Amino acid sequence: MNAKYASLQADRILVTGSNGFIGVKVVETLLAYGFANLRCFTRPSSRTARLEDILHRYPSGKNIQLISGDLLSRDDCVKAAEGVSIIYHLAAGFDKSFAGAFMNSVLATRNLVETFLERGQPKRFVNVSSFAVYSNIHLKRGALLNETCPLEDAPQERYDAYGFGKLKQEEIVREYGKNSGLPYVILRPGAVFGPGKRELSGRVGVDTFGFFMHMGGSNILPLTYVDNCAEAIVLAGLEPGLEGEIFNIVDDELLTSRQFLKAYKKRRRRFFSVSIPYPLAYGLSVLWEKYSQWSKGQLPPAFNRRRCAAEWKGNRYSNQKLKQRLGWKPKVNMQEAMASILGQFESGKQ
Repeated sequence: MNAKYASLQADRILVTGSNGFIGVKVVETLLAYGFANLRCFTRPSSRTARLEDILHRYPSGKNIQLISGDLLSRDDCVKAAEGVSIIYHLAAGFDKSFAGAFMNSVLATRNLVETFLERGQPKRFVNVSSFAVYSNIHLKRGALLNETCPLEDAPQERYDAYGFGKLKQEEIVREYGKNSGLPYVILRPGAVFGPGKRELSGRVGVDTFGFFMHMGGSNILPLTYVDNCAEAIVLAGLEPGLEGEIFNIVDDELLTSRQFLKAYKKRRRRFFSVSIPYPLAYGLSVLWEKYSQWSKGQLPPAFNRRRCAAEWKGNRYSNQKLKQRLGWKPKVNMQEAMASILGQFESGKQ
């Protein structure tokens, strides 16, 4: 047990979404820190092979509680939150509909928070959100995007159900913090990458119309390697005095979109790509929006000005608050992280 956090050893810790891409690493990090009083919550239909593999690597893993359920069910929330002191809430809805996103990100979170307050022993609720909540529509290109920047106020115009769900989820958490004393911290990871995530981030570009459109150009990507991201999430649940704080998670030595794509194409099977400069991408997004309106929604506005700005306008990013308040620093540097993810595409792994 890390001596700094020994006083928390007896506390029951819940991890929702514990079998997800980041959730598995959060569980692994907690086990590496010496925490064994863990409860891992998954959906009944979820595959748990990666999670079970992690648990088998640690002697204390055999004592970890694995429970499945649906956070839309109050009974399942009681099973999850009963007697819990710290919650790492990573479960999220990836529905493409706004209604589905509201149910699985917002209503599920409300149920969990209420049950935590009623049946738990609340010390910290760590809500894992996303960069998708930010709007840079009024920021200049190259401006710093940090925790003080404005949030998206028109997710329906951005045609982003996931971002909408995360925005409303954050609102719920802050509301319970203000009105019910929920001790919360909100984390907003950038573009999380690592082994197991083989596709390029949409911030690099989009694979459509039979070829890859590289939209990111020389933009800096808000990358965070999955191990580094999980470390930040875990620390946010353990460090004292962080109630009500918000942290962005990005690594050091950030790459540009062009650098990332070049390295990716060297190791993976070659594919045709076309570079689309931002002014052209923005103009095409305007035309797409207008045609969608003219066709009365027959062609959904998948490309639009707000999405174009959010993903391809180009900003700078900072992890100074994360370092100063949590004492965090990336354990895996960018060179090692890139070697790890590109190693997926060696011969026989394509």
